[in-house]
Amino acid sequence: MRPAPTILHLDMDAFYASAEQAAKPSLRGKAVVVGGLGPRGVVATASYEARVLGVHSAMPTAQARRLAPNAAYLVPRFSLYRSVSEQVMELLGRLSPLVEPLSLDEAFVDLEAGGVADDTVSARRTGERLRTAIREVTGLSGSVGLAGSKMLAKIASEQAKPDGLVLIEPGTERELLAPMPVRTLPGVGPATGDHLRRAGMTTVHDLAEAGEAELVRLVGKAHGHGLYRMALGLDDRPVVAERDAKSVSVEDTFDVDLHDRVRVRAEVERLAVRCVERLRSADRSGRTVVLKVRRYDFSTLTRSETLRGPTDDPTVVREAAARLLEAVDTTGGVRLLGVGVTGLADFTQEDLFAQAADARELAARAEVPEKPVTEDSKPVEEEPESAEQLAARRWPAGHDVRHTVHGHGWVQGSGVGRVTVRFEEPGGPVGRVVTFRVDDPELSPADPLPLVRDPVDYSSWPASLPKSRSGPVSAAGGESRP
Repeated sequence: MRPAPTILHLDMDAFYASAEQAAKPSLRGKAVVVGGLGPRGVVATASYEARVLGVHSAMPTAQARRLAPNAAYLVPRFSLYRSVSEQVMELLGRLSPLVEPLSLDEAFVDLEAGGVADDTVSARRTGERLRTAIREVTGLSGSVGLAGSKMLAKIASEQAKPDGLVLIEPGTERELLAPMPVRTLPGVGPATGDHLRRAGMTTVHDLAEAGEAELVRLVGKAHGHGLYRMALGLDDRPVVAERDAKSVSVEDTFDVDLHDRVRVRAEVERLAVRCVERLRSADRSGRTVVLKVRRYDFSTLTRSETLRGPTDDPTVVREAAARLLEAVDTTGGVRLLGVGVTGLADFTQEDLFAQAADARELAARAEVPEKPVTEDSKPVEEEPESAEQLAARRWPAGHDVRHTVHGHGWVQGSGVGRVTVRFEEPGGPVGRVVTFRVDDPELSPADPLPLVRDPVDYSSWPASLPKSRSGPVSAAGGESRP
């Protein structure tokens, strides 16, 4: 534990949904749900307006539609989210060499290591300036927690939401934690929380009073020891600048179970290419290819193949994934497919051409039929996609488009051979809506526009902070604890 609150935790507020509201003037202040929109879709993020209606992340989209039928339902635009995340992480990197990203929208920062804070006053000032800088550069808000440990900094940022700053003074940890529910502590999920509740422990105070021996008896030695320390507010974990990824993977859930073996293989190969794209974007290679198949009955199978050396060759990964598929029975239908690469390295196998040739030779030797056959020797036929499904695939709701006459806009929806577009840009007025044929030659997909057209220059941050154009940002929700 540190004697000063110099560990900062930043959590962007409803990140995906907030980015969509900033990009689309017509959605500001309205319920927005970002996630999969098919029958098996899941909510990735909901705006605070949607959360008031009961919508939350990881909820089935079908359930969200029942709770918030008038919300805007959008397909994620990860290229935009990654771009904004890079802007935020660059600002954090200017504060300290020790930045530990947890996701696109969340990170720990060691302010002491960067020399920008060494006591309560300087830590609070840095946190407030960071929130101002993020808003100036991205147009979005983030919540900041400051404390003497990572655990408490994260708890503080959760208390600060939305758009606030909470600082926990070292020495007040036990008093602050005592009345909180046990689920507040890291690693206490629903199952552990229910187990502790049955033992009569519902608050952090109850855990501290129970003692280490009792917690070890209830949840095991490793978990019990850590749980007791956290209940006392003790957490010595350092901020780690490099969090080495152990794997890279992608997966898709299908609205309708896939039966056609050719279609299943095509999807596996498509996922393999996407996986390699992520691998290359991280400047990594991998040695083991993993295939994940969830079948019609929800049974999930994984198969893996270890290559002769690390690779980022899409042909090698694609063909390895296809070979793994041949060992899986998919005749009952497939609802989810995933391809991943593990055993990551910073270099690639030198003899990639030979490795790819070996992969093709092995595939040729397999001589496995592409399609399953029924008892009467007729191949199982896959239902062709409807015109509406094809339109939704080409024009995902919320994605960017450009029209030769009307300019930049975004897809509000598509179906029955039509696509509806609202033409507006970040920072502009609410735009008008126009409907086109899905095959209109003047309409084409487009890249997302920046959320802030003319951001303030923070190249000298934090030595000389530019003066905010919108005036000082108040620490609304910001307070010291206790």
